[in-house]
Amino acid sequence: MKRRHLIIITGIIIAALVTAFAFIRPQSKKKTESQLLHLNDTLSNALSEIPELEGMDKKIRKFMTQWHIKGASLAIMRNDSLLYAKGYGWADEEKGREMEPGHILRMASVSKLLTAAGIMVLQDRDSLSIKDTVFGPGGILDDPFFNELVKCDKNYRKITVEHLLRHQAGFRRDPLFSSVDVKNQLGLDHAPTKEDHFGLVLSRKLRWVPGTSQKYSNFSYLLLSEIIERVSGMPYEEFMKQEVMEPAGCFDMHIGGSYYADRRENEVRYYTHEGDGKYIEEYTGSGRMVERCYGGTNLPLLSGAGAWCASPAEIARFVASIDGKPEVKDIISEKSFLQMVEYFDKETFSLGWNDTTPGRGWSRTGTLAGTSALVKYFPDGECWIMITNTSTYRGPRFPKYTDALFRECRSLYSDKLPRRNLFE
Repeated sequence: MKRRHLIIITGIIIAALVTAFAFIRPQSKKKTESQLLHLNDTLSNALSEIPELEGMDKKIRKFMTQWHIKGASLAIMRNDSLLYAKGYGWADEEKGREMEPGHILRMASVSKLLTAAGIMVLQDRDSLSIKDTVFGPGGILDDPFFNELVKCDKNYRKITVEHLLRHQAGFRRDPLFSSVDVKNQLGLDHAPTKEDHFGLVLSRKLRWVPGTSQKYSNFSYLLLSEIIERVSGMPYEEFMKQEVMEPAGCFDMHIGGSYYADRRENEVRYYTHEGDGKYIEEYTGSGRMVERCYGGTNLPLLSGAGAWCASPAEIARFVASIDGKPEVKDIISEKSFLQMVEYFDKETFSLGWNDTTPGRGWSRTGTLAGTSALVKYFPDGECWIMITNTSTYRGPRFPKYTDALFRECRSLYSDKLPRRNLFE
């Protein structure tokens, strides 16, 4: 009897252990996924304190001193693996907060890369095609409001989604950074809304026949944001987060606010360079003078043209999901990826990217009062991303100096980067 009881008890113990193990394994896997999904919570400067890269750190700090930059954040990815993520200087000097890789920053026009990817996601679902027309009968925005606005010029009916993506629509104005002027011109008693901007721009004849020339246009990407809302049936930000960013593994990307009080808990403070233009009239037309980076622009209005905030590490994760490489599953099809990076000539913008010249890699820049961003994807699969929380007097031309810094650091330190994947 004792032997029989012993066998029964032993069997019960083994069964209990097997059952417990069955529960433990999924929990362990779930924890790993959680760490992947909340990337900004897993990163710290300590992870990228690497003796072999101290020289690179010194070069970056010297660069920041030269340009009077308060803080910067850098992420380096190779073949869809995050090798390096580090903050430099101050995230908020007044509060004594040092920059960490988990801080988020305004990415300015890097937002256009996200919006273009959102359009491609809809194309992959057959919800639209980049060849679809935007206005007029059968157009995506074929409704009484838009039809009344564009009746002044029959060429509006020729504008396609692709023309908007490539800045080829031919709009005469790009007024998203001129809210006070728009308010005065239209005689408004409120800060201009997107509908006010639509009315101002679309009620005027086009500068050229769509597709025959190009001029950089933030307004085009405001329209693309509207198209995403119309086609998806969801608010732009909600669609982008739920259907584009979360599938890419990015959970800390947000539309930013115009004022310091609007910032998120892990968002940096922004700084404007000293000199003429540091203080301007508040975008609301109140007459109050404000620092250009806080109240000078209606940031949420920029929407898909320039309103997103994120960490460089999460931007790297996003780029990994649209770069055609197999290591991270792409959120867009191979066809859409190839369309985004297709190169025609130096007079033609790529889709979302600034430039995809063969042999030079892909680049996407962004500049706002208080920030400068550069995403540089090199032909060898290495991607460097830096965002600063300080703007310089060079304005939109500043990213070329960041590009030069990247190239110098790559030549000296690329082979010293650790072989690892901080995404995991």
